[in-house]
Amino acid sequence: MSQAKRLRLFEGFGVEMEYMIVDRDTLAVKPIADEVLNAEAGQLTSDVERGPMAWSNELVLHVLELKTNGPAPELAPLAHLFHAEVQRVNELLRPHHAMLLPTGAHPFMDPFRETRLWPHEASEIYEAYNRIFNCQGHGWSNLQSTHLNLPFGSDQEFGRLHAAIRLVLPLIPALSAASPVLDGRPTGLLDTRLEVYRTNQQQIPLIAGQVVPEAVFSQAQYEAEIFQPMFRAIAPHDPQGDLQDEFLNSRGAIARFSRGAIEIRIIDNQECPLADVAIVTLVTEVLRQLVAETWSSYENQQKASTEELASVFLDSLKNGPETEIRHAAYLHLLGYPQPEATLQEVWSHLWARVQQSLVFTPEVTQAIETILREGPLAQRLLRALGPDPSPEQIKAVYQQLAECLAQNKLFAP
Repeated sequence: MSQAKRLRLFEGFGVEMEYMIVDRDTLAVKPIADEVLNAEAGQLTSDVERGPMAWSNELVLHVLELKTNGPAPELAPLAHLFHAEVQRVNELLRPHHAMLLPTGAHPFMDPFRETRLWPHEASEIYEAYNRIFNCQGHGWSNLQSTHLNLPFGSDQEFGRLHAAIRLVLPLIPALSAASPVLDGRPTGLLDTRLEVYRTNQQQIPLIAGQVVPEAVFSQAQYEAEIFQPMFRAIAPHDPQGDLQDEFLNSRGAIARFSRGAIEIRIIDNQECPLADVAIVTLVTEVLRQLVAETWSSYENQQKASTEELASVFLDSLKNGPETEIRHAAYLHLLGYPQPEATLQEVWSHLWARVQQSLVFTPEVTQAIETILREGPLAQRLLRALGPDPSPEQIKAVYQQLAECLAQNKLFAP
């Protein structure tokens, strides 16, 4: 979100979606992201611009990122813009007998055998990560997310936005969990991607913290309490300083002061762009109301305990909408009138409070109501798979997800 004139709160939206490249029949991952980018650009590159949209590489060669080409003025059109990019990529993949596969994690990829890192431009950064953390695990090479970037135009706006995001982060997996299967079997978690994400850099715990960011509300405070301790911790492992930049931060929402935005990173990639856009639109509208102090004051929002927020977040990775919140003060900040609630009840309450906003198109409204009624994609997948699915069942259900992506429609068991 870098531009000559910084955008103010909610004046633009940066969205990024990561997809796996897989064989059309077997669903085995295919490490050909560089060939796709080359085919579209006519030369080897890590980025392709296509008008309002863009493509880029990621850490591994079987993942391709589709994104807005800079901040978009509205979220509503993005469902169809992203779908058009999916269709174009699938067209380029057809000669390779390949296609894009959605969701937060591949259900049976073996990351220790199949990982191939991006070997081209900026590969020194990926090599540094690999040297320090060994990127041949699920937490590195098998996790696909949807990122939402929201701008701030001043230090005060950063503080207000960061306070609101801290409150909403623990609620998000109840909407977006989409990774219940890993290594060919259900894991017992709805959001396995976030479980491996939060633990993949444990030798330097300051990089991810508790995933829910600390209660810091200015750039100077962020620098002193998050960036500098993190850079000091990694310095002995990174003598060249390749990783001592703001991108090292792996919290669930990270401050990008260089471009005046906060990036929310904990949304699992969904079955189709319509589902992703529905979730980011609902999250954005709830954040807008919190920043406006509709339900609670900025002063009180700043007091929310990181430990309490992190405990709700951790519970949500397993229990999703059934996660119970027993922190009355936290619920009060969200405008919820009772001292206890499930995340399902909280989201139903928040949806009732924001759904009259004009940003919700009929198709986005229908998608949100489907997710609230039928559960996040992870729950719908588990219902389709049953308690002890065979490899053939898993492949068949994930083939359906590839079709959902191709047609931009939600998955129904």
